Amino acid sequence: MLAAELISNAMPAVRTSDTIQKVIDRMAEFKVRHLPLVNDEQFLGLIAEDDLFEYPDYQQPIGSIELSLVNPYVIENQHIYDVIRLFYEQQLTVVPVLDFKSNYLGLISLNSMNEYFAKLTSVAEPGGIIVLEISNRNNSLAQIAQIVESDNAQILSSYIRSFPDSTKLEVTLKLNKQDISGIVAAFQRYDYTVQATFNSKPVDDDSMDRYDSLMNYLNL
Repeated sequence: MLAAELISNAMPAVRTSDTIQKVIDRMAEFKVRHLPLVNDEQFLGLIAEDDLFEYPDYQQPIGSIELSLVNPYVIENQHIYDVIRLFYEQQLTVVPVLDFKSNYLGLISLNSMNEYFAKLTSVAEPGGIIVLEISNRNNSLAQIAQIVESDNAQILSSYIRSFPDSTKLEVTLKLNKQDISGIVAAFQRYDYTVQATFNSKPVDDDSMDRYDSLMNYLNL
């Protein structure tokens, strides 16, 4: 997905004629700590909430005060991973999107990014999660997918986490199947280290019934 596909027009940009109070109110309304400052279509930079509280007169126009404007942005055809990187590295709540001529097109909010990430990782889809520990020399996603598919399941999403000064990788798999006991057993047969499983269906489905029967017996 490209940055242009996540642009939201619900949050208007700040104009130099807007008062400090108007900008503070708008940040509170949309629950953000940054807003883009735009002159016509020219992007001037991001206003940070912390810059505004030091001025005693909130009726001053934004254009008349000194701001420590930061200038992060993405171009419309950049990948969404570049947007995620800016959110993470600069702790932003919005990321401006510009066109090829550096004109302001709109912004991507942190809420929009969270919604996209939820879809990207298939968190709303039912299914089990398996966390594997593998060597970075044995990073065969094809073999991992083959093991999953051999149990009539599919990988809905996956991501890899690396660690400093380590040859180990952590692979997290979201599957379209809740009963993942057979898949876990298959990974163990192939000498994969299964670190954790989540949302898995218990192998013994009548265990709760038997527990209730025992409690009833003890209460007699």
